[in-house]
Amino acid sequence: MTELSEEERAIVALVADWVDREVRPVVRELEHADTYPEALIEQMKQLGVYGLAIPEPWGETAVSTPCYAAVTEELARGWMSLAGAMGGHTVVAKLLVDHGTREQQERWLPRMATGQLRATMALTEPGGGSDLQALRTTARRTGGADSEWEVHGSKTWISNARRSGLVALLCRTDPDAEPAHRGISILMVEKPVDGDLPGFEVSRDLPKLGYKGVESCELAFSGLRVGADSVLGQEEGRGFAQMMRGLEIGRIQVACRALGVGRAALEDALAYAQQRTSFGKPIWQHQSVGNHLADMATRLEAARQLTLHAARTYDTGARADLEAGMAKLFASETAMQVALDAVRVHGGYGYSTEYDVERYFRDAPLMIVGEGTNEIQRGVIARQLVARHPIDGGPR
Repeated sequence: MTELSEEERAIVALVADWVDREVRPVVRELEHADTYPEALIEQMKQLGVYGLAIPEPWGETAVSTPCYAAVTEELARGWMSLAGAMGGHTVVAKLLVDHGTREQQERWLPRMATGQLRATMALTEPGGGSDLQALRTTARRTGGADSEWEVHGSKTWISNARRSGLVALLCRTDPDAEPAHRGISILMVEKPVDGDLPGFEVSRDLPKLGYKGVESCELAFSGLRVGADSVLGQEEGRGFAQMMRGLEIGRIQVACRALGVGRAALEDALAYAQQRTSFGKPIWQHQSVGNHLADMATRLEAARQLTLHAARTYDTGARADLEAGMAKLFASETAMQVALDAVRVHGGYGYSTEYDVERYFRDAPLMIVGEGTNEIQRGVIARQLVARHPIDGGPR
């Protein structure tokens, strides 16, 4: 936190205080009922959370990535779903800032900064998972070079799909391109405030173990028509590279969600271990419980430092897929272990829905499989290690 400016520290403190006052008292009821947190989302808009990644002249409170990371951790400490409600929005904002045309930036970023317009990204397809180059969703022009695009295909596991007004849709615009990624583009699809968009259907909400309150949906595209100017940056065939950069901030954000869940689990376990007594002393004094707490805190701090390193690297403008992948991998695995250890510390109460640790244990797996599974992350990390450290005369 020492690297943050005074203004940034105040923003993090404001969000942390809001989480303690407004989120934690109501989260258990909302989560168990799988209720969309409309009032909390509106308060997040007022706090400026949706504009944290949007600089002037479109936004007012753009912050450094380490500050964004700290805010995300605080949100997830209160309820991971709240951090998820602004995760894809941030990725789309970064895509527009870095790659959008001036007209696209002026059209969407001011409304995104206030949360009036919320955005999500549509990448994953049924049967495709993390293999984004195997996209089957296609967009073809209806006529000449300046004609509309017609989209056919489907997406799945799209968070905030019903309530987002702007979708960054990854699709294939040149099915014959070699290599395949050069035929992939991002189409910016804005849904009307009132009424349906012909050819675009949110077909169903997917049931989930955790990550309650915020919807994850299947999308169907059957002849959706979008304007000729919908391609991000007006650059066809650049979508895969653009999205890979966008996923760097996305994976940092997922790592921060994991930090928030892990931190909440540790804080609850630490408090319980001091209050609960057995055999005449607080249970933290029993070596087995004390060792759990020590390991939980150590792993969590290591994950935080790795995530902050990724955030700093991202802000340099350098490629950060190695650092973001490491942070996402380690932080998510850490959150899962810390959540399990929190259940152990609580004993039988850790299995009760009257305690929050069971929610942490259900929320933690999302970070392992979301934004590219950890199995994919290991492949990304290995490729980048070899690319950055090739041997003389070896394969590059």
